Amino acid sequence: MLEIRRLSARYGRIEALHDVTLSVAEGEFVGLLGPNGAGKSTLMRAVMGLVANSGEVRFRGEALPRQSTDLCVARGVVLVPEGRGIFAPMTVAENLELGAYLLDEAAEFERRREQVFGLFPRIRERLSQVAGSLSGGEQQMLAVGRALMAAPKILLLDEPSLGLAPKIIDEILGTLALLNKEGLTIVLVEQKAPLALRMTSRAYLLSLGRLIAEIDPRTTSHEEIARNYLS
Repeated sequence: MLEIRRLSARYGRIEALHDVTLSVAEGEFVGLLGPNGAGKSTLMRAVMGLVANSGEVRFRGEALPRQSTDLCVARGVVLVPEGRGIFAPMTVAENLELGAYLLDEAAEFERRREQVFGLFPRIRERLSQVAGSLSGGEQQMLAVGRALMAAPKILLLDEPSLGLAPKIIDEILGTLALLNKEGLTIVLVEQKAPLALRMTSRAYLLSLGRLIAEIDPRTTSHEEIARNYLS
């Protein structure tokens, strides 16, 4: 579904991603692991055309545009950025509307919004509330809900557990597992390897901008990853 070949990315003169090749099949739940500075967020941004890059990114056999997030979203590639990226001064309802900014059909808009409410009932309760006044967990729910309003075919999530209490993390990851079970392809960027290994069917390990291993969560423990790849 998603094919990344020899992808490199840079910020100015600094190359943050070096010649990465990986793939994600339709219906998979794939993890991207690694410490801070490994290049995980840069990889997600490069897929979306948000950072200067070279190499090839193909989605369902077609090359993704290098510098057009709109076209990526229109094709079904949607990112929930690190730090949530909600529009804090706007209401919850307005944030959801922005998630569906490419949609013109009112009935489909309401269908998508009801799906979000079904997954995150607290979002319905806070529709008129300013998004910046939500708790951290509610903001992450809103960020995922806003992404779902774009009807993604593949959902890219960058550190959704960041700064959240364990109970909220379990709730959000449980929702992601349900979405994957229903057929949504998911790529999860995560610094906390135990979380990702618990959720994903496969995982790639990045270090210093390079892909260094492909991990089978069924046979590889967090301790093995730390000992063999991160020491």
